[in-house]
Amino acid sequence: GDIRAIGSGNIGATNVLRTGSKKLAIATLLLDAAKGGIVVAIGSYYFGQDIGWLAGLGAFLGHLFLIWLKFKGGKGVATSLGILFAIDVTVGAATTATWLATALLFKYSSLAALISLALAPLFGFFFIGIQALKFIAILSVISWIRHGDNIARLIKGQESKINLSKYTA
Repeated sequence: GDIRAIGSGNIGATNVLRTGSKKLAIATLLLDAAKGGIVVAIGSYYFGQDIGWLAGLGAFLGHLFLIWLKFKGGKGVATSLGILFAIDVTVGAATTATWLATALLFKYSSLAALISLALAPLFGFFFIGIQALKFIAILSVISWIRHGDNIARLIKGQESKINLSKYTA
């Protein structure tokens, strides 16, 4: 079926998990992350860091504004993580660890995304420098804007929690 007709209507891994399949959700997460990471790695290898990062931004924006879905795509969390891992494994790992810790503690995927992406520019600055802070801040701000509805639901106490026990493998 159409993933946009289920749950939040989003095409990301969290909504795919709502279909009941952990395997499909993991596949979605990994493929979305790979989409961002691969273009950064290839672009950086052949054309230098700046072009690699620009290619990552292109993949990120392409994920958010899919032409064939009338410019309605995901929120860019997994794609951002792939980009961050390709930029620097430590930055990607720190951001992912923040997401995991927040998700385990509070049980909200959106809150975990918001907190981890808010800290990602700081991780970039600490491990790489000011250029990384600026670039990662762009990803973070855009993703935060895409999470506007989630932020409103979190404030109202209406956001759906993660409940892995009710899903199949």
